[in-house]
Amino acid sequence: MTQKKRIVVGVSGGIAAYKSAMLVSQLVQSGHLVSVVMTTASTQFIGPATFCALTGSQPVVDPFDPRYPLGPHIELASDCKLMIIAPATARIISACALGLANDLLSTLYLNMECPVVLAPAMSSPMWEKPAVQRNISQLKADGVHLVGPDSGWLSCRRIGVGRMSQPEAILQACKPWLE
Repeated sequence: MTQKKRIVVGVSGGIAAYKSAMLVSQLVQSGHLVSVVMTTASTQFIGPATFCALTGSQPVVDPFDPRYPLGPHIELASDCKLMIIAPATARIISACALGLANDLLSTLYLNMECPVVLAPAMSSPMWEKPAVQRNISQLKADGVHLVGPDSGWLSCRRIGVGRMSQPEAILQACKPWLE
């Protein structure tokens, strides 16, 4: 299988991070070269070893990772065809909308010149907050593409909007940039 396009998958710190492993696996199986960037918080929900096994390379967490002499925010963005952030928590949505470069993932987002797809995941009360909706509106105005969130059972043991879309739905939304 030939490799099609290089994709960066950003994983932020939410329980939905387990779905990111399925997303990454499906991208790799489709022949894409996938680099995973994890926030420090995401490592509390899913281990870097999972993504290493799926992609064949260690995910990047450290903004000063010595594998990238120019910095991972420069090198990972340089030949990237698509960035997917899944799950996109309220924190990473806020950082991206406000242009905060306060960790590797938000810094990398600011350096991306390719399309960006976010798959929000959070509790219903968080999703419904005016501040989160303002940030979502700003990201849409900036050209970011959103998938979800869906309605359903949430980890806070409530039913509501905030559930991260399934990997298949995220892949479907990304199809224009994956072909």
